Amino acid sequence: MRAMQIIEWGKPLEPRDYPDPEPKGEEVVVRVEAAGVCHSDVHIWDGYFDMGEGKRITLESRGLTLPFTLGHEIAGEVVAVGPDARGVAVGDKRVVFPWIGCGQCAVCARGEELLCLTPRTLGTRRNGGYATHVVVPHAQYLLAHPGVPQGLAATYACSGITAFSALKKTRTHVGAGDPLLIIGAGGVGGSAVHIAPAAVPGKVVVADLDAEKRAQARQMGAVATIDNGAPDAVKQVMAATGGGAAAAIDFVGSPQTMEFGVNALRKGGKLVMVGLYGGALPLSTVMFPFKMMTVEGSYVGTLDDLRELLALGRQGKVPPIPLEHRPADQAGAALADLKRGGKVRGRVILQF
Repeated sequence: MRAMQIIEWGKPLEPRDYPDPEPKGEEVVVRVEAAGVCHSDVHIWDGYFDMGEGKRITLESRGLTLPFTLGHEIAGEVVAVGPDARGVAVGDKRVVFPWIGCGQCAVCARGEELLCLTPRTLGTRRNGGYATHVVVPHAQYLLAHPGVPQGLAATYACSGITAFSALKKTRTHVGAGDPLLIIGAGGVGGSAVHIAPAAVPGKVVVADLDAEKRAQARQMGAVATIDNGAPDAVKQVMAATGGGAAAAIDFVGSPQTMEFGVNALRKGGKLVMVGLYGGALPLSTVMFPFKMMTVEGSYVGTLDDLRELLALGRQGKVPPIPLEHRPADQAGAALADLKRGGKVRGRVILQF
């Protein structure tokens, strides 16, 4: 097998050759045919997450060692199954759910693998899909995707379910006709614009610094778009929503976008934080009781979210996001384009 790997944090990825993996127990080996390039991969490539005020969490401190293979949006063909594996067969085409817990702790037993303290996530803790082969711990994490193109199905495993899960978290606040503000219409935020009509009953308003992304959002049905870098951006939101958004989802996660999101909410509104841009922001504590607002973090999505989203895709209820297919040896260039910002529309899919 061949893998495009991080050999040194922040340095160009390098190809490495290894023996093809042989599955043990319930493991399944998938030959990767499509791997999405996610902005989270950029942070892992750098080797740290920015916590603000000069603080960082390094991946090494979390136990990640090099060399390492990125990639958590994975789809391909089953090529080998362990002696105890059930539910898939060689030749099956599957999308891989990568957000896998240890399988032994109390939260995993409850089916809440995203809360596991010792996860086995593919592409973030264990070697992932920037490779010709990936080892999946159990067949339950492999889902068929009839009616959903392979590259698009791969994106559902992260950008799709991240957007879908965040949208679902606004359902308690967004009723029919209520304004929902989406901040950042890039890879994941763009997916949210596509998925929103099938997930929530509200009217979508999009804020983004990029005029092209705002134009694309209008084509996808956004009732209004706003340049959140404008000095009067909050006033524009208030005018477009009739007094503020019922809920907002921040797919950027910078201090500036979080402040904008808080200020754009109406009384009783909810802000869902998704983006991992990084940084820190002092917020007035008085704002929380005065506005009676809720702030909630949202991280990727569950296996059930992936099943539900694939079903919506099969039914034609979720328009596809733009995909750009590139050869696997361009993985490093794709990461660099994402890091520079504004170079990628939709999602880059690596093909092996």
